[in-house]
Amino acid sequence: MSSEKTPLRRSQAWFGRQDRDGFVHRSWIKNQGYPHDLLDGRPVIGICNTWSELTPCNGHFRELAEFVKRGVYEAGGFPLEFPVMSLGETQLRPTAMLFRNLASMDVEESIRGNPIDGVVLLMGCDKTTPSLMMGAASCDLPTIGLSGGPMLNGKFRGKDVGSGTGVWQMSEMVRAGEMTMAEFSSCESDMHRSSGTCMTMGTASTMASMVEALGISLPENAAIPAADTRRKRLAQLTGRRIVEMVKQDIKMSQILTRQAFENAIRTNAAIGGSTNAVIHLLAIAGRIGVELKLEDFDKLGSEVNNILNLQPSGKYLMEDFCYAGGLPAVMREILPMLHGDALTVNGKTIRENVANAPCYNRDVIKTVEDPFMPAAGIAVVRGNLAPNGAVIKPSAASKHLLQHRGPAVVFESIEEFHAKIDDPDLDIDENSVMVLKNCGPRGYPGMAEVGNMPLPPKVLKKGITDMVRISDARMSGTAYGTTVLHTSPEAAAGGPLAVVQNGDIIELNVPERKLHLEISDEELARRLALWKAPEKPKRGWYKLYVETVQQAHLGADLDFLVGGSGAAVPRDSH
Repeated sequence: MSSEKTPLRRSQAWFGRQDRDGFVHRSWIKNQGYPHDLLDGRPVIGICNTWSELTPCNGHFRELAEFVKRGVYEAGGFPLEFPVMSLGETQLRPTAMLFRNLASMDVEESIRGNPIDGVVLLMGCDKTTPSLMMGAASCDLPTIGLSGGPMLNGKFRGKDVGSGTGVWQMSEMVRAGEMTMAEFSSCESDMHRSSGTCMTMGTASTMASMVEALGISLPENAAIPAADTRRKRLAQLTGRRIVEMVKQDIKMSQILTRQAFENAIRTNAAIGGSTNAVIHLLAIAGRIGVELKLEDFDKLGSEVNNILNLQPSGKYLMEDFCYAGGLPAVMREILPMLHGDALTVNGKTIRENVANAPCYNRDVIKTVEDPFMPAAGIAVVRGNLAPNGAVIKPSAASKHLLQHRGPAVVFESIEEFHAKIDDPDLDIDENSVMVLKNCGPRGYPGMAEVGNMPLPPKVLKKGITDMVRISDARMSGTAYGTTVLHTSPEAAAGGPLAVVQNGDIIELNVPERKLHLEISDEELARRLALWKAPEKPKRGWYKLYVETVQQAHLGADLDFLVGGSGAAVPRDSH
């Protein structure tokens, strides 16, 4: 006889009662046609679905959820699908990031308030992944992630084109007079030709990779295209596995350890992942109770070689990455740098999962000894312009600009930027440093992806394709350029960025991790004393967000959401 103690299932506090309230819980859910034996103590699996026709990346999740359900039923569980707020990166204004924390609250309370023993998180588009991970982490039930997968490669005029990256490139060509607007528009239907997320190493693919690197998904989660039947099989296997996780009582906190986050940071560097991973991993760590700091990304990842030749840093796309071996092949290459004993949701360690992972294309996935780009992880720069730090992605930057000194050209808002940047009389050249203010967590609000400011046409027409850009904003993971992002404190919080003036000399020195505004301490203090805070929103989510959001170096979570409340069964509703 086994001495293993079977944990009491949460769902039985609803369905296992032999009284009036048990009658209510069972009887009403039976109106969907469920037989009684589904409520007899088998694990109830919540499928947290971010499907929405307003979130194109997640538009195929209805079908994907059905394959998860197949697996749950096969393993003896009872799947119940529930919707949560879906954050579409391409459609939602002013920015999906404004609602990441709101969606996480939706996830957290939906899980805690319902008869759920384990959770499958269906996520894909940029902010749906961190919001679901954050909300679930605050509950700490057995949890497994399933990404929707990237789109098939875009095809335009006989060449592969990457979502986002191709848009930025061709848009600059239009502004430089190298492409007509008609030619630009003709690519719209060719770039995105299947279901799924961006097929570049943007934030969606980066976060899918982070989920796999953290060990919270089954292997191969990151790269299988949405249109590939292997994605459906992975969904079915995910459904099977979550039932076993509930039976074994493997909680999220057993997977999301400090070692798991270190693995994710190093993996992000190896794949040339998005700078957005920084802000999301910090927030997820804050929810699960793991101490993680901005400095960790520099300390652990900045010297890791980028071994993935993928847009926006390289040539290939996610479909090619999948065929080359996917994330397991990358993690096998960097395994000596990883915590190989870190546990994953399939019950095996990272080492066991990737030790024999094959690589089928060395032009896509390089080796550590012969990398695509050496020491290209995210760097953290500091100085009097960013006392709490700012980030830059060297693999997406121009090497000659990683040490640069030039006069500031200041834009107080994104509206001012758009109004002035195409003006031929704007006093700007390739030596200038473009500075954008009031686009951080409080300032936009929501910290929009506007940090990769388009260059002025007068510079583009010289054949110049990059300039130093500094802001308190984020940028799309599909973007590129020498862009300093997440400057903290932000301008709207009274950070030094708020008082930069046209003509001020700014020095960026990435090798020395320096970002310096060349004015005296006394002048900086004088300017800050004269600074006036912007007016705060008066009501609703905007008000709550602006009043409680933390700065970028802390993950931009709401201060009262850091940590978790577990998943104790709440008092009854009757």
